[in-house]
Amino acid sequence: MKSVQNVSQELNVTEDIALEELQQSTPEEFKKDIFKKLRGGFFLVLGYLLSPLCWWNDLLFNLPIAYGFGYVCSLLSPKLLLPCSIIGYWLSNIVGILLMQFGSKDIFQKEPQEHNLKKELFTGLISSTVYTLLIMLLIQLKIIDSPILFSNS
Repeated sequence: MKSVQNVSQELNVTEDIALEELQQSTPEEFKKDIFKKLRGGFFLVLGYLLSPLCWWNDLLFNLPIAYGFGYVCSLLSPKLLLPCSIIGYWLSNIVGILLMQFGSKDIFQKEPQEHNLKKELFTGLISSTVYTLLIMLLIQLKIIDSPILFSNS
């Protein structure tokens, strides 16, 4: 009978210790998890605003970034304004897609996994290139109108 009481007391002590450890560690882990989710949400929203998935972002975000990039390049040579603006626009879309990928991983992954930056850069590069080629094809097929910037007049 004494052994049953000893085991019962040991279980109670072990249960109390485990409960105290859980109560002490939970707020710190909870804060880390909340910070990770907030950071992921920030990156996801910022990436969405820079990505080609957002249809209204160009006027407010991507074109000013692209023009700024082209302007800085045009300080070296005035002929670089248009080509570097196109490159800046393309890069802003890639950065947007990558930010969305990083943000969604922070939000939706339960266990931290190692980021494969090379693979993520390649995926962002391919998806932005496909998007750019699709837009160029739609302009060539006269499905969408090209901006006045590219007109022949």
